[in-house]
Amino acid sequence: MSCSVFITGTDTGIGKTTCSAALLVALRGSGLRAVGMKPVASGCRETALGLRNDDAELLLEHGEPGIDYALVNPYAFAAPIAPSIAAADAGTAIELDILRSAFATLARHNDVVVVEGVGGWAAPLSATLMQADLVRELRLPVILVVGLRLGCINHAVLSARAIVADGCELLGWIANTIDPQMLRIEENLAALKKLLPAPCLGRLPTQNPADPIALASELDDAVRTLA
Repeated sequence: MSCSVFITGTDTGIGKTTCSAALLVALRGSGLRAVGMKPVASGCRETALGLRNDDAELLLEHGEPGIDYALVNPYAFAAPIAPSIAAADAGTAIELDILRSAFATLARHNDVVVVEGVGGWAAPLSATLMQADLVRELRLPVILVVGLRLGCINHAVLSARAIVADGCELLGWIANTIDPQMLRIEENLAALKKLLPAPCLGRLPTQNPADPIALASELDDAVRTLA
């Protein structure tokens, strides 16, 4: 039986969306029906159809066709700031029931839902809702995206500890080479493999711009784990 998954990261801007989109491509390539979800997003742009978020649209593009944007991204905010602050500014209460309902609809018609979080693990969704609350509610295992750059070992170990301390399952981690000039990258990877309490499920090379289709083949271990 396949399982859905929550994608978090060691920080903002370390490639959660790229990893999530590449994972969708890889899962679908293995014969599974897979869709993405970005429960809460800020930094959205105005369109004729309402607010739209680039990350959510990338997940929509690489998941199963015909999915309603509102299911993929139930809460969209215009300001490019922390979603909890954007929601407060908009006078919007982010309700767990709405997120649960959207996820259930996606899961009902698909094999895997790849749910992408915001920022790092401890970034709140609202003044009263942490990402861990959503993960526990949806009973999802977690994959941690580790952005390979100076300081990544500290960020990864602290994130892994926080995920476990919050009562969630760390299924594995994906290394994303966001700094191709990083010194001693292989030694850093070896340290991460030793220190993190879950297996490495893939390593993405640097691409500019990133191409989820080209990167999908790097995530075979992640697909095998979820499938």
